[in-house]
Amino acid sequence: MESQSHLPRRPLPRPINYVSRALIAASYPLRGIWYFLRHPIYYPLFLSRLLPLSIVSFLVYAILFTFAFLPQYAFLALFHGWGAWVNAVVLVLGEGLVIIQGLFEGFFVDECRVDVFDATLLDKGLDSLVAPHRLLFPDAPNSVKKLGKPTSPAVYQPWSLVQIVELIVFLPLNLIPYVGTPAFIIITGARLGTFAQYRWFELRGLTKKERKKEVRSRMWEYTWFGTIAMLLQLIPILSFFFLLTSTTGSALWTAKLEHQARAPPTPAAPAIIVSADAQEHDPDEPPPPYVDNPV
Repeated sequence: MESQSHLPRRPLPRPINYVSRALIAASYPLRGIWYFLRHPIYYPLFLSRLLPLSIVSFLVYAILFTFAFLPQYAFLALFHGWGAWVNAVVLVLGEGLVIIQGLFEGFFVDECRVDVFDATLLDKGLDSLVAPHRLLFPDAPNSVKKLGKPTSPAVYQPWSLVQIVELIVFLPLNLIPYVGTPAFIIITGARLGTFAQYRWFELRGLTKKERKKEVRSRMWEYTWFGTIAMLLQLIPILSFFFLLTSTTGSALWTAKLEHQARAPPTPAAPAIIVSADAQEHDPDEPPPPYVDNPV
């Protein structure tokens, strides 16, 4: 009987394939945390630029939880019962996120995220992808110090009024018992995920139409990447730190896709031509006798 090892590998069933793709994409924001913590060269980017903003974000959340949490909790308790505190917490965190994004994120954070993204690509050997768009110092001791000034517009995630409006519009979902809070996180996370690789598209010089095509091809993955990134951003004080680690995770994902795209295609196995005599010959029989007859 023919060995099963020679059988072609069957594709995963569709439900398992969707779950596998979602888990892999959702893992990258978490991988970004581990990668960032294991590379101290990134620490100055956070400490010098985002630590002051983290303190400001703490003050924003402190004010909201002091003055807005209890009234909203009391209102939600009329409909949600004992579980109202979960919805109230997410509601206040969402309100804080709207304020922080509107005031700080698009104007003070994006440059830092570009540096983290580009430095991670350099770590993964993708200098040729970054070099056309910014000065690089090849003799620098690490990827962060290699980065010079951008030579073209450098945006990690464009400031989007639409995204802020969507956050405000979908905040009332938290009023719906049980399903409202998960729905709010997934819907807003899906929007956030579509910007996860905007910088990569920019480095490749894609047009708006090409970017949309790329986003559609990975919309399922972007939804779950963005959902986990959104959950991390809702954590007070650490939200700016997780912005950078999610950026690192996005760059790790980008590096994997870029290496896959650059890999040479696997050559097809050469066809083996078997003569008719060899096909008729039984391998268990002895070979035919030798005859020295050239004709």
